[in-house]
Amino acid sequence: MLLENDVEGIAKLADIQIQKEELTEITVQFNQILEYIDILDSVSEGEVSNSELINVLREDVVIPSLTQEEACANANETEDGHIRAPRVM
Repeated sequence: MLLENDVEGIAKLADIQIQKEELTEITVQFNQILEYIDILDSVSEGEVSNSELINVLREDVVIPSLTQEEACANANETEDGHIRAPRVM
């Protein structure tokens, strides 16, 4: 289990700034991730489950979205109904 000063050290090594008020929440989240990794490490590669496979993903649902004009409304530049971005070299 990591402590807040451990997370501060990791953040410093990764050159990430963490606010003091975020530190407790990030420490909890970091420890949850490490616990999940421990669970994954405990599963053997050769283990085969006898349970039936099921799809746990949701079905795609089409919902209304922005029109092309609405999507381009806040763009700095548009061309032929598309957002024009600056050239990157």
